[in-house]
Amino acid sequence: MFAAFVAFYGRNPLEVFGLMLQGGFGSSFAWQDTLSRAAPLILVGLAVAIPAQAGLVIIGGEGALVAGGLAAAIVTLPFTGSPALPMQLAMLAAGALIGAGWFGIAGALRQFRGLNETISSLLLSYIALAVFHHLTEGPLRDPASLDKPSTHPINTQYMLPVIPGIDVHIGLAISVMLAVLAYAILRYTHWGFALRVVGGSSRVAKMVGLAVNRWVIGATAIGGAMAGLAGAIEIAAVQGTANTSLIVGYGNSGILVAFLARHHPLAIIPIACLIGGMQASGGLLQRRLELPDATILVFQGLIFVCVLVGDAIAQKLNESKRS
Repeated sequence: MFAAFVAFYGRNPLEVFGLMLQGGFGSSFAWQDTLSRAAPLILVGLAVAIPAQAGLVIIGGEGALVAGGLAAAIVTLPFTGSPALPMQLAMLAAGALIGAGWFGIAGALRQFRGLNETISSLLLSYIALAVFHHLTEGPLRDPASLDKPSTHPINTQYMLPVIPGIDVHIGLAISVMLAVLAYAILRYTHWGFALRVVGGSSRVAKMVGLAVNRWVIGATAIGGAMAGLAGAIEIAAVQGTANTSLIVGYGNSGILVAFLARHHPLAIIPIACLIGGMQASGGLLQRRLELPDATILVFQGLIFVCVLVGDAIAQKLNESKRS
């Protein structure tokens, strides 16, 4: 389908796929770009996958990400001159806490008001984006940011370090470790088992004595913490200030990552690298073939549609076999 799309625009599909491979994985620089993009994708993928264990479909990762990034951008401003490590931890903690609170609202609305969490998380994402624009263009704007409204830049010594040998920020290591930790907890602990029971049937969970409200809201809060942490890492490792460069669609791409990985925390890691490589190749496609950056978004959209259609067909076939 994507080959037909690019062919319609007069481009050779094989050349397009070759440039995507080259732009995402064809050199050390390409790998650095890919892995830098994979770090937030892993975390936002976890933000979808963890609540999914409780039977929830959360798609508002973009909102929690920008809220967490904004919190990280401003939390250190009153403490200029403080030691670097406490400030770096403060940025990461602020992003995670704000993201947890933002997703927690969706969980609370579901449990106490009966509002669908997919709709509420999406609407909350729009609210977060509106608040972000208002604050970065108004009360929190750095007067020196003329063309692109931004918050005051964080102290350069507070920026996160890079991983030796690969020149990718340490956020990649943090995201991979959290994915491994999430897998271990969900697979080998009673917390993970209890969460799956809640996701399987809230009625059964109540019968065995589980506090369903607490587990659902807790799962959404942990998922939000992952998305908020992704935003904080982008600010503390890449951007250095909060502006529209933070809003590049990581939250939406994270949904695709989680669905392709079937909400498996370990599978999220290679899938995030694949999607990150696709996104990293967008600039090369634009330079070589004059294709717009949105070309990659079209490809991602087609993949997502095919996944949803495939799942629907598989479900229908299973139902017909049972009947």
